[in-house]
Amino acid sequence: MTDSTSCPMPLTGVRVLDLGRHLAGPTCAQYLGDLGADVIKIENPERGEDGRAAGPPFFDAHGPAAQGESAFFLSANRNKRSLALDFKRPEGRELFLRLADGADVIVENFRPEVMGALGVGYDTLAARNPRLIYCAISGYGADGPFANRPGLDNIIQGFAGLMTVTGFEGGEPMRVGIPIADLLTGLIGAFGVLAALQARERTGRGQRVETSLLESMLGTMGFQAVRVLNGAGVPPPAGNHHPINAPYGIFRTQDGYVTIGATGDKRWPKFCAIIGQPELVADPRFITNGDRHANRYVLAEIIGEALQAHTSAEWEPILNDAGIPCGPIHTLDEALAHPQSLHREMVVERAHPTMGTTRLLGVPVKLSETPAAVWRTPPLLGQHTDEVLHELGLSEAELAQLRAGGVIRSYEASSATGKG
Repeated sequence: MTDSTSCPMPLTGVRVLDLGRHLAGPTCAQYLGDLGADVIKIENPERGEDGRAAGPPFFDAHGPAAQGESAFFLSANRNKRSLALDFKRPEGRELFLRLADGADVIVENFRPEVMGALGVGYDTLAARNPRLIYCAISGYGADGPFANRPGLDNIIQGFAGLMTVTGFEGGEPMRVGIPIADLLTGLIGAFGVLAALQARERTGRGQRVETSLLESMLGTMGFQAVRVLNGAGVPPPAGNHHPINAPYGIFRTQDGYVTIGATGDKRWPKFCAIIGQPELVADPRFITNGDRHANRYVLAEIIGEALQAHTSAEWEPILNDAGIPCGPIHTLDEALAHPQSLHREMVVERAHPTMGTTRLLGVPVKLSETPAAVWRTPPLLGQHTDEVLHELGLSEAELAQLRAGGVIRSYEASSATGKG
């Protein structure tokens, strides 16, 4: 496994304290770690971060297991070190403050009042370390009438209107198949941290960065939100077809389905010719994109009948070679195993202390001169406690005393199959 100091990385030398729980906060910190930051994940010594218990499935060296490493935790905690520290206790709070004095970034996703109540809120930390960038992630935002409400991905998908534009027209509200609010909020939080780091280069001062699941979801509703804000009405769910363009969606073939985007005045006539339906170009129901969209269900049936001439695998090169975007509908295992996904290093294998070789997602952004990388596997609870606190100047005797008092927890290498 590589180390961030062995090759140039964008955030080498930046230290991040990750207090995130579940998914949004940990995802934010993970992206910073991908870029080379030294991310120290601070966890409860007794049970660890909540995401460790989120499952099934869990994994050990033999594969799926009753107990072991959570797939949920593994997905959001690569490129981090684990420090098991109870910063709610006076001794732990003092250690946390010392760590924060030397940190560049703190990421947390508690409710807005929690950190201040513990005596480690932004004002306290920034007074001690003016260069600190403090990223606060919440459900509904740092202030306002709903500020202290707990916010979960599913709740916010509904609250922000996403569920009402997802699914089929006339059907029930539908959630997106991944925790999209959590994941996008983590990404937007990392975006804010990077902007604050750049600003600090000019000003020498850190700042508070705020985002929330609600703001992230509303901010990514895009053209659907703009149409509502400017009087075009509330959009219905579009099902498997695009809410504006047609034909653009999922269509039946001889043996299954493909996705096709035959939109625009250039693609549409060419597409009609390829599928053997050139007369559609002059059909009054399909003259303009607006016409095609208004009659998209009828159009989808006509296209589906024409596509019965070939299998999905046959249509894909026929259409793509003609400049008509077309793709298969993969299951997730097929997508991960696809040669293009593997070529772009979106699946990586790394040695893990208890799982042997584990397979993780790769980094989704590539930099030519300062490449990001998966250089640490998701840590075991307390795996780096001694290492981090030694760096802070604590002696072995002090660590032993803190362990005895339950303030910290150190991972015992003897219980693992290897060293991470």
